[in-house]
Amino acid sequence: MSQHAEPAKKSLLFPLIALATLATVIASQAVITGAFSVTRQAIQLGYIPRMQILHTSESEAGQIYVPFVNWFLLLGVVALVVGFGSSSNLAAAYGIAVTGTMAIDTLLAFFVVYGLWRWHWAAAVMALFLVVDIAFVSANATKIMHGGWFPLLIAAIIFILLATWKKGRKILIQRLHAESMDIGLFLTSIERHPPIRVPGTAVFLTASSSGVPHALLHNLAHNKVLHERIILLTVVIADLPYMPANECIETEPLGCGFHRILFHFGYQDIPDVPATLARCGLPGEEFNMLETSFFFSRETLISTTIPGMAPWREKLFITMARNAASAMTLFKIPTNRVIELGAQVEL
Repeated sequence: MSQHAEPAKKSLLFPLIALATLATVIASQAVITGAFSVTRQAIQLGYIPRMQILHTSESEAGQIYVPFVNWFLLLGVVALVVGFGSSSNLAAAYGIAVTGTMAIDTLLAFFVVYGLWRWHWAAAVMALFLVVDIAFVSANATKIMHGGWFPLLIAAIIFILLATWKKGRKILIQRLHAESMDIGLFLTSIERHPPIRVPGTAVFLTASSSGVPHALLHNLAHNKVLHERIILLTVVIADLPYMPANECIETEPLGCGFHRILFHFGYQDIPDVPATLARCGLPGEEFNMLETSFFFSRETLISTTIPGMAPWREKLFITMARNAASAMTLFKIPTNRVIELGAQVEL
């Protein structure tokens, strides 16, 4: 009987290899696509620095390619395979990763059905699933020292990066806000001592929806002129996939040719600033890209002993900020319409 079974095993070897290869390709494509999508949403929610995102489809907004993530996954997989050597050695890491993901997904589902939807009966079902998931995680806990530490290490590194960038951006905005000038005082000064006004529109992008952008103060101090029309523009990414068309734009006239505009985008929206300006129209006249200049403030960050973050996290944040893609790439602003002005900020 074994003599007949041996040829049967050999005949099934290549079909099973082909099937395993197809399954691997499908699973890898799902992981890559998910990594691109999650990275884009994390960028728009302010948890990681801006990266280059390429849209590969003219009709599907979610069909994207992130070069940095693609190369990171390639190098990570190669290092993982070389380091562990065989699929059997990867089993422990795989078990911890899968069971940990199941437990986290169940927790997230519990918070949604109980905290947002108030479905108490569904929360009881999620709690039952969580008990099963915790049992699986506990059963795989014995494998942590035999390779299961790897997914935990990767998760810890990613969490530190996300938390550092989020907190660092918060501290940076606080520092800039503390040094900013009140818009009312600035406009009063402009009325008393009017500078030379030049034709055209100047759009100053700022993360804060109050105060005067540093780029505006530097431009006035060094060039001694202001454009006829000044737009203080803030882009806000909401915790919604898409923003309704009637809620995505807020406009407030400030006087002296100044206007404050807020653009609200969902994390699945494409934050195309020129297209949004053209759609909504600028106060006073239609939007004309050839008569519009976009001003950015490029901050040079300096690590200090001021309370905020640990020194090593400040240095990590500074490194991440230096390698972040430009905001003009994220907001689809033509490079020939951009003017950058520098400033030093102590963390």
